Amino acid sequence: MTQRTLREIAKFLSGAVASKILTILWLSTAGLAPLVLAGTPFTTDSLFPAMIFNIALLAVLVYYGWHLKSPVHAPSEKKLLNIAGIVFLIVAVVHFLRLLTGWTLIVGDLAVPLWLSWFGVVVALYLSYASLHFAMRMRDK
Repeated sequence: MTQRTLREIAKFLSGAVASKILTILWLSTAGLAPLVLAGTPFTTDSLFPAMIFNIALLAVLVYYGWHLKSPVHAPSEKKLLNIAGIVFLIVAVVHFLRLLTGWTLIVGDLAVPLWLSWFGVVVALYLSYASLHFAMRMRDK
C-alpha cells in the first residue's frame, strides 16, 4: 500500500468515526441507553469513555489523513525530565500526606491499605530524584 492509499483510508475512517461520535451524542441525549448494538452493551456509564476514545481516534485520523502539521513544538529532553521530576515529587508528597492524615483511598470496591503509601513515597521520591538529577546533568541544547 502506498502512503497516499493509507491517507485516503484514514480520511474515510475519520468520517466513520465522526458518525459514531454523532451516534453516541444522539444516544446520550435521546435517553435510549441502555442499548445493545452488535453485541456491545451501551449504558450511560460507558458513553463518556467511548466519546473520549472516539474523539482521540478522530484527531489521529484527521492528522494523518490530511497530513496536518502540529502547532506544538516538542519540549527538550531536559524540560521533560524536570516536569517528570516535579510530578513525581508531588505524588510523593501526596502519599506522605496520606500517611500523616490517614486518608482513605478507595478504588472501585477495593480499599487501598495505608501501608501501601510507604512504597508510593519511596518509589516516587526515587523517581523524582533520578529525573531531576539527570536533568541537572544535561547540557542545554
